[in-house]
Amino acid sequence: MRFFIVDAFTDRAFAGNSAGVVLLDAPAEPAWMQAVAAEMRHSETAFVVTTGDGPKSLRWFTPAAEVALCGHATVATTHVLGGEQVYTTLSGELRAKAADGWVELDFPSDPPADTEDDLSAILPGVGIERIGRGVDNLFAVLPDAKAVRTLEPRLNELKATWKGRLLVTAAGDVDGVDYVSRFFGPGVGVDEDPVTGSAHCILSPYWSERLGKTELTGEQASARGGIVRTRQNGDRVHLSGQAVTVVSGELHV
Repeated sequence: MRFFIVDAFTDRAFAGNSAGVVLLDAPAEPAWMQAVAAEMRHSETAFVVTTGDGPKSLRWFTPAAEVALCGHATVATTHVLGGEQVYTTLSGELRAKAADGWVELDFPSDPPADTEDDLSAILPGVGIERIGRGVDNLFAVLPDAKAVRTLEPRLNELKATWKGRLLVTAAGDVDGVDYVSRFFGPGVGVDEDPVTGSAHCILSPYWSERLGKTELTGEQASARGGIVRTRQNGDRVHLSGQAVTVVSGELHV
């Protein structure tokens, strides 16, 4: 079966977030998909059933676990397939479109709810303006972009909490960037994700309300880095990113 490695949320190779994409003729066993994802060693590998009419089954696995939603691997999958796609996933039906060098995703919005979570052991000495939760992620707003860029969270402490995932953000510090973010996921086997599309389902509603804008540009300030455009549309978020295929080949097992 065909597989690809695609760098998503970037317009150049070896940047953004790399994802594996495996094209299936029929649904596969979860244990096999997990083994392939562990072999691939990307933060997520997508498995999409390409046969039959109607929506395509799409699932995502980290090297350690299946996840319910993954933006960058969906960008990668749609980049490989091209055109307009409808996927059935653990997060419901998702729509995506590849056109003019960009891939746009239609994802459910995930506005953060305030919580009483204590992050002092995870982020010692770091000023925090707000703490919240999305469906799967802890969410923290830091005082400025420098605090986000230089952050060194205690990952063992994070892994022991709830689902072991933390999204941090602050207002942008460069022209054309509305906000910056980073995402840490030791609970799903990813210490830091280079670019996390699904995290922008939290970031878009938060920053759209705070800045009074529906269309935003976010920078994920990881070592590889990446750019995500968002458009808030009620209870949906439209995420846009570019992608580059760097490897294609065949799986023999």
